[in-house]
Amino acid sequence: MGLSRNVSLWTGLRYKGQGPYLTFVLHRIGGLGMGIFVTMHILVSFFGGSIGTFLNDVYKHWAFQIFIFFCALFHAINGLRITLLDLFPRLIEHHREAIWIEWAIFLPTFGISALVIVMTALGG
Repeated sequence: MGLSRNVSLWTGLRYKGQGPYLTFVLHRIGGLGMGIFVTMHILVSFFGGSIGTFLNDVYKHWAFQIFIFFCALFHAINGLRITLLDLFPRLIEHHREAIWIEWAIFLPTFGISALVIVMTALGG
């Protein structure tokens, strides 16, 4: 018999899980974004002509590049944090501190990279 939870979507969205919940959601968004990127590449190689050109233009756009970079970088850093906590179970009691370290690594790395992407797109 399956576990039954009667939680509405609105209740789930109002959940105040803070850091751990935010990293959970962003990890899923990152995986989905990378899946979309890989799917687009497959479609470009499968279809040619105007559809392929359109999809190439989409993923060459600077905003899409920033989104994909966000997805890949966050997914990688968060996955590394999860892996370290799985490999060293004694550290699980410090999971909130690990999330702070994750953000301390992610934010400057992503910020500088996004700045470089935008400046390159603007021709600077």
